Amino acid sequence: MYKAKQRLLAYSILAAMSSLVLAPAVHAGDVTGVLVDPSSGKPMSGVTVAIAATGQTATTDASGHFAMTNLTAGHYTLTAAASHTFSATVDVPEQGTVKAKFNSVASLTKITVAANRYDASQIQMDATNTVNVLSADDLKYTAVHNVAEALGLLPGVNVFNTGQSYFGGIDGASRGEGMFTSVRGLNAEYNVNLINGVNVAQGMAYSRGVQLSLLPPSGLQTIVLNKTSTADMDGDAIGGTIDFRTPTAFDFSAPTSGSITASGRVESRARDYGDNGLGGGLAGEFQTKFGEAHQFGIYTSAYYDSRNYVNSEAAGATAALGDGAWRFARTTATGASAPGFDPERNLESTGMYLGTSSGDTHRYGGNVSFDWKVDDTLTTYARMTYAYAKTAQNTTYLQLIPANVSYSQIGTTGIYQPVIGRIATRFWYETNPEKADLGTFQLGADKSVGGWTFSPNLFYSWGHNDRPDHVEISARNDEYSSANFPYGASTVMSYGANDFAYPMLTPAMTAQLNSVSTLYARRAGELTESYSGQEKGGAKFDARYDFNDGALTSIQMGVKYVDSHREFTNRDWTTSKFTDGRSFGSLGLIDGYYASVFPGVYSYDVPTIDQAALKRLIAANVVPADLDTCSNLYINNWNCNTQRANEAVASAYAMATLKWGDLEVIPGLRFEHTDIRNTFWVIPKDASGNEIPGYFAKNYTHYNEPLPSVFVNYRPNENAVYRGAIWTSYTRPAFVQLGGGSQVSVSADGLTTITEGNPNLKPIESLNIDLSGEWSNPHGGHAMLAGFYKKLSSYIYEAGSNPVNAATVDAGSIQYIKPTNGGDGKVYGIEAAVRQKFQDMPAPLDGFGVGFNVTGQRTSVDLGMAGFHNERIQNAPDLMANGELFYEKDGFSVNLSYRYAGSYIATYDYLGQGAPWDDLWVRPITRVDLHAGYAFHDGIQVDLSISNLTKNYSYWSHIGRSSLALSDVVDSGMTTLVTVKYSF
Repeated sequence: MYKAKQRLLAYSILAAMSSLVLAPAVHAGDVTGVLVDPSSGKPMSGVTVAIAATGQTATTDASGHFAMTNLTAGHYTLTAAASHTFSATVDVPEQGTVKAKFNSVASLTKITVAANRYDASQIQMDATNTVNVLSADDLKYTAVHNVAEALGLLPGVNVFNTGQSYFGGIDGASRGEGMFTSVRGLNAEYNVNLINGVNVAQGMAYSRGVQLSLLPPSGLQTIVLNKTSTADMDGDAIGGTIDFRTPTAFDFSAPTSGSITASGRVESRARDYGDNGLGGGLAGEFQTKFGEAHQFGIYTSAYYDSRNYVNSEAAGATAALGDGAWRFARTTATGASAPGFDPERNLESTGMYLGTSSGDTHRYGGNVSFDWKVDDTLTTYARMTYAYAKTAQNTTYLQLIPANVSYSQIGTTGIYQPVIGRIATRFWYETNPEKADLGTFQLGADKSVGGWTFSPNLFYSWGHNDRPDHVEISARNDEYSSANFPYGASTVMSYGANDFAYPMLTPAMTAQLNSVSTLYARRAGELTESYSGQEKGGAKFDARYDFNDGALTSIQMGVKYVDSHREFTNRDWTTSKFTDGRSFGSLGLIDGYYASVFPGVYSYDVPTIDQAALKRLIAANVVPADLDTCSNLYINNWNCNTQRANEAVASAYAMATLKWGDLEVIPGLRFEHTDIRNTFWVIPKDASGNEIPGYFAKNYTHYNEPLPSVFVNYRPNENAVYRGAIWTSYTRPAFVQLGGGSQVSVSADGLTTITEGNPNLKPIESLNIDLSGEWSNPHGGHAMLAGFYKKLSSYIYEAGSNPVNAATVDAGSIQYIKPTNGGDGKVYGIEAAVRQKFQDMPAPLDGFGVGFNVTGQRTSVDLGMAGFHNERIQNAPDLMANGELFYEKDGFSVNLSYRYAGSYIATYDYLGQGAPWDDLWVRPITRVDLHAGYAFHDGIQVDLSISNLTKNYSYWSHIGRSSLALSDVVDSGMTTLVTVKYSF
């Protein structure tokens, strides 16, 4: 299936490229037209008509008439914004005049492309709902790795670089790039993600989120973030609806055009290790319009890029969770936190992991769009997009593990302190590869009949996030003895001015840590294969009727059906332990060393591993009997982590637009019905506690969600709009929570305990209120101010494969342990954004400008667990801000930008202590980026982008809001990217 889809994309791109022809010689012509208010039939005077591609404008006179002269021959799109947004397409002849015929654009979904920041601002002003837009220039002028990081430029968006799946925690963060986004305080699974309006497949294990790091910023023309949802939009978007849009041929004025872009990159942290850190890419796009009236248009693009990275890791929090490397500094005789001491501030580290994360990512993909303007009343289209990413990630850890910890009284105080009996030095290595893809395909049309517009659409999407050959291997100094490296002190770590933990080791321990090759090899390794994917398809039909007079200007209605299939499997093979005392070095895996495991901080030597040798070792030693996924019997091990889910969502909506002067009211109602069928494996046990062969079982979930909404817009003039909205939305629980695998056990006294998913989980529902205002001025300025409030019920947080709020329910002789819903919550905040170009200043200062946005928000939620009734929502900082100083003039552009995101909770109750004090927090992140570019007159554009100019740490998490004793830190350095683009 992978290869067939990739071949289809390749053939489509080649077919489009083969139609390249030489552009004809160009001449000049004129465009005229009349703009009339469709609701009154009266001419519209003083309205600006613009061609975004050329920057030319004209203003309508008292009779609604305008004229543009001396235009180069070609195809153009004209837009005008007043009480409605109007658009017209014209083909300017080599000589003579063409008349533009305008159509009213009723909603944002009709507008696809924003070429520059000013187009983006106009789209935001024209929209009936609250939106933020990133234009093609926004994506080009920023030093980001992918679209997740690009979204961080918008107000209300937090970008985070790890999740709760199998590349969660510091493992995910050590890749050094943003992966997911939260919008207005709501985590990634609370967002709807679209490509050209198509719901994308959710291929990630354990989550409804979409890994946005899969998509590069190239190949996209506009990103539209809808922060409110009208009735014609999907209802399962409490956070926001993100629409990634690709261009069509009719978004370009020239009959034929295209571009080729080459790029090169270097990552500074890899250079610190002595690796090259080099990468690069190649991208191209082409569009042409053909036919007697240029009624056919085809656009295609393709890209390939790669990066090579080596990043640094200091993993104190991970060591605390994985190997119990933590204690309280002042304790009771049993090790509990001593009375009178704050448990969070009483934490201390008794060990840690020091490591490197190295690897590479290769991405490729492309887009194809075909449009046919059959006549003035009918347009048909076909769209296809595809993105693929293959990542190799290899994590190397030097480990310090405490053992034989006891407690001794401090004098006669009754307060105790830990005594660390010994410290084990170990080595641990894992590969964390990933193959991910995401594709969409759609066919559609727009047909006008009288006042009606009919829009049928068929769509299909597929996505996968696979980890086909994850390998773990380790070495220990205490494999055969528990007496190695006696210690005897109460603490292992000291803390420097940089808040880093520094191990206090004996010379013998230091020597052993620097000599991994002499450690005992534990086993040939452990192999895990994981596959997760979804296929999603469906159809929708929208109909709209525009009235010529009266307060009711339009009615709109539609239906939609989406059917999806989800499948996840995970299997694990663990080889037997070695018993002959062989060293790790004797395995032939070490092919070199880095002189410093964390340059500038920790100077211990760390080996690099030969990947080919590791694969040979695993292949030679793994046998079928090593399968031990989660039980004792082979059939149960093969199936226990297999889950399938079919989900069908049927929806219908109706909405109307009423207008009285400058006031617009849009009431609407949407209804969504969901059927979910989960298939999972059951592992039973007999009355004696013996495991017996299992079987597949099913459960069913149904949701019915009525979603009313009211939107009110007031436009006193063309430079201001005020919005108010009350709308409802919901989010369905993750499939693993609804239908996770089932395990059955029977105790000696006959009590049967069943641990499984819960098909009776409620959806998370939200009542949303939004108030906003936007203003623009004719001097290159735009401003926005918005306030929002969300009232949540039946909250569920992201917990990966673990059951959320696992609760025990007794039913006679049967006891069920299932995930459960939490309680209520709320999110509220204020967003502000300003951008102003000082174009009225004397030259050359007229190229300068500034921009900033800031978001202050508060979140509070009842998780449903005792002691967790007033928690912050995951991945939701209280404060976020972006600032930019830019210069744009005569083809030259410079952008210096600053990004800040405050602290936030990543994981609740990280150490399982049953209280919020051990939540895992992420420290505030700051980043400075720089871009400089120049556009030559011959179609060549050169750009230099530097991400994280000041080389701040890209990730720092810690257990407890105010304690840094148990921290995970990632240093991914600075990335420099140079691109050269030739447009023709």
